[in-house]
Amino acid sequence: MHGETDMNEGGPSGRFAPSASPLVHPHVVTERSPATTSDLSFRASAAKALGDVQLRANFRRAMDGLMAKRAAQFPDPGDLQELRDLGTAVRARSLLRLPELLEQLEASCSRNGIQVHWAETCDQANALILGLLQAKGATRLVKGKSMVSEEMHLNAFLESHGIESLESDLGEYIIQLDHETPSHIIMPAIHKNKGQIARQFSQKIKDAKYTEDVDELTALARKVLRQKFLEADAGLSGVNFAVAETGTLCLVENEGNGRMSTHVPPLHIAVMGLEKVVARLEDVAPLYALLTRSATGQPVSTYFNLISGPRAEGEKDGPREVHLVILDNGRSRIYGDPQLQATLRCIRCGACMNHCPVYTRVGGHAYEAVYPGPIGKILTPQMEGVGLRHDLIHGSSLCGACSEVCPVEIPIPDILVRLRREATHADAGSKVAGKGTGRTAAEDLAWRAWAAVLKRPGLYRFSVWFATRFRRFIPGGLPLLKAWTMSRTKPLPAPRSLQERLRSEGLPRV
Repeated sequence: MHGETDMNEGGPSGRFAPSASPLVHPHVVTERSPATTSDLSFRASAAKALGDVQLRANFRRAMDGLMAKRAAQFPDPGDLQELRDLGTAVRARSLLRLPELLEQLEASCSRNGIQVHWAETCDQANALILGLLQAKGATRLVKGKSMVSEEMHLNAFLESHGIESLESDLGEYIIQLDHETPSHIIMPAIHKNKGQIARQFSQKIKDAKYTEDVDELTALARKVLRQKFLEADAGLSGVNFAVAETGTLCLVENEGNGRMSTHVPPLHIAVMGLEKVVARLEDVAPLYALLTRSATGQPVSTYFNLISGPRAEGEKDGPREVHLVILDNGRSRIYGDPQLQATLRCIRCGACMNHCPVYTRVGGHAYEAVYPGPIGKILTPQMEGVGLRHDLIHGSSLCGACSEVCPVEIPIPDILVRLRREATHADAGSKVAGKGTGRTAAEDLAWRAWAAVLKRPGLYRFSVWFATRFRRFIPGGLPLLKAWTMSRTKPLPAPRSLQERLRSEGLPRV
């Protein structure tokens, strides 16, 4: 089931079940609320995930398969590096000209009949989309996957205003039925195995019988979704690449649900982050090759949609109106920092997640964020604040596996180190959200005490003597040691200090 999900934008966020239909049992809508400071603890969530044997088995099997498929698509390291260099150059050049390209994209889209809207915040973007839907009297929306709509918590917002919003991607539909959040930006239901999905469908879809046959499970979902495509008043999609030169919106997918969402309803709304723009149509080719091979190990995806405007006179299909909503949501702040700007090169392939030793063991839900995995560890804190998401910044071994496989060579470990400092230091001129707010009173006290000891030779020598003589009695449960001793052996000082050993050997002090 995992390989059946689209590769257009998609990711974890709040979900709610579709409203009652002739094919689906009615059940209560339960959208997860945005997390608050008190419940954002990656450490606690990860510990819980590590204790889930079935979850770990599901991820291990899926990640091994994805890594093998990607490796098979890049048999020649030299060719891979050349393609990565080209993809990196395309994204870096696009960001270098970002303000200019965004203005060009708006002009090109407008010439094509696409109406462009700008939103600085998620609230503004939600209001824009709601206004477009209400202007057309739309009460039913069918959605392709969209990372930006996840940032906006769009489903919950529309539901609160009486508009049904149904996820049409198979993986997203599975998650929406079960009131869960996705755990991967490419394969939202990757945390579930075939048996779990079979039980879910037999319980949630009307007249569905229990079966573990993948084709039958897919047919069950298709029966519901195809009816919804026909009934929908509007469709919504993400954007993988937006071409400034031609005003073309590119959508990468594997199921055809993206095409159904954008072409069957009379109104199509596309949402994108402002960093998704590229200069020319030929810039798309290397990025597309990197995306499909890095994401699911495919040389090309099943569908590649290029949308350049609404239905023209005499055409028999396509939407009557196309709108493009371009969201900032902190991206311009990230763009303003020369080092952190590399974060915006991401093409949402998920390769960093598939190879991360942390993500592959705890899954995406542990991150409590729209973007999980390594890219989420640098993007989410920059959007929500490094103090609020302090756990994410430190939830990494800095092994570098993510940067080694990133198709556009984002230096994720370097950015993580930078954000760790920003979380505890409010440096002048820094534009990082929440800079300095991750510092705690306990940490400050500990470092002041350490500095006081180091500044006083007599106190330092006494501290060393005390640590060596009473080394076995130092409790591992001390606040400063607990984080270490939770998963490691308690550190044990040497029985004699270096200076004492030098004196005993008749050697000069150092």
